[in-house]
Amino acid sequence: MSKFYITTAIAYVNAPPHIGHALEFLQADVLARYHRLKSDDVFFMYGTDEHGVKVYETAQKEGMELQPFTDKYAEQFRELKDTFNLSNDHFIRTTEKYHHLGSQKIWKLMAERGDIYKDKYEGNYCVGCERFIPEKDLIDGKCEIHKTEPKVLEEENYFFRLSKYSDKIKAVIESGELEVLPENRKKEILNIIGEDGLYDVSFSRPKTSLPWGVEVPDDPEHVMYVWCDALSNYLNGIGYAEESEQFKKYWPADVHLIGKDILRFHAGIWIGMLMSAGLDLPKAVYAHGFVTSEGQKMSKSLGNVVNPIEYIEKYGCDALRYFLLREIPTTDDGDFSHDRFVNVHNSELANGMGNLLNRVVVMSEKYLGGLTPEKPENDEDVAGEMQAFLDKAMEGYEKFDLKGVCETVCGLVSFGNKYIDDKKPWAMAKENDVDLPVVIYNLIEVLKLVVLLILPIIPETAEKIAGAIGVDIKKLDLTYKWGELESGVALKKGPILFERIDV
Repeated sequence: MSKFYITTAIAYVNAPPHIGHALEFLQADVLARYHRLKSDDVFFMYGTDEHGVKVYETAQKEGMELQPFTDKYAEQFRELKDTFNLSNDHFIRTTEKYHHLGSQKIWKLMAERGDIYKDKYEGNYCVGCERFIPEKDLIDGKCEIHKTEPKVLEEENYFFRLSKYSDKIKAVIESGELEVLPENRKKEILNIIGEDGLYDVSFSRPKTSLPWGVEVPDDPEHVMYVWCDALSNYLNGIGYAEESEQFKKYWPADVHLIGKDILRFHAGIWIGMLMSAGLDLPKAVYAHGFVTSEGQKMSKSLGNVVNPIEYIEKYGCDALRYFLLREIPTTDDGDFSHDRFVNVHNSELANGMGNLLNRVVVMSEKYLGGLTPEKPENDEDVAGEMQAFLDKAMEGYEKFDLKGVCETVCGLVSFGNKYIDDKKPWAMAKENDVDLPVVIYNLIEVLKLVVLLILPIIPETAEKIAGAIGVDIKKLDLTYKWGELESGVALKKGPILFERIDV
């Protein structure tokens, strides 16, 4: 059994979860579920980043004490496990004591290597990015991402000698030892490194400026700068501080799944930190794009922020899971449109998947007494088609193309519905065609493969379809082959998978 450790970026707790958070957690959840189908030993973690200037300032604006403020929003992120049906094994909060101990441990290791030093610094600080931005990276004097002018700060901080590791970081990315997907993000980080090399970065803030954070070892007047604190969560969530058996088992991470805007921190600063501390490097960094709403960036002032919980309460968890994975390009920007949500829901889920299940169950009951027929002696054409769909879906999962997997599922469902239209089982029944059981058998096989392919994507729907066709979902894995259905198993009608949404 191989192990598979996957993490998401931890979310800032200065606002409730939005659809962008939901997409990232969902993508990680799908990969975790897929690897469980591969019989891998999986550990999936997400959580909350509760330190830093943004959190501190927002709590002050709302007139709340810091710990109750972070508790309030952290709980909303934790609850996504149930509302969004996430299969995570751990939820980490950076205000937990074990996280503080682990962050201080890696700091001490970097300091022992001579990679932490104290210096005065004056620079442009973007609160939204939680980083100092070089003048050359400003667009018309503003942060490219947040479109705001940075603050000019002059402080005495601790710094990390990231420049020392610049060439080594470049080498592991170029060689593929650290895989960066998609390819254009790999080129992006190599360009960043290649221009001037990576420069030393501020790693602390004085408590006079920011009294909220992990204390710097041996200097209680400073707290760790958010990126040193936040990035070490990937170690701390599996027991780095005490070097637990869990840590030894799962580190290094197999995938850090993040937004494209924090790629330089994960493929740059984080890798330098691990090199300095003498720890193994993660195997891959996957970067996804942004989600817009109705063609525009989500904004409270525009009133177009999409609350995932509202959609789940109205249309169901699986409907939203499917739409996000099907409609938003896995590694690129995509738009969340309500009209498009309705269209995809009705055409692909209600009319496509739901209709196929209903047709097969009804025909089985009508023509074969509702029981799975005996395996045909030979049907190589359909068996080959099934294997091709499975191979294509697995390729999508392995290459972080979850939209492609959804498109493959759509193709499989369309194949099943077209197979019915081409074979016309109703006509075969009238003529007492001896091949009618073969057709029904193949259609149940199509549904069984649909169950397998959608199990990581829309698990509740997969369970419903499996129950309707009498397949034990716990016995499914990626060793699927056509022709392994158990004969004589009863099919049964269940509730409608997806109710059509009236426009």
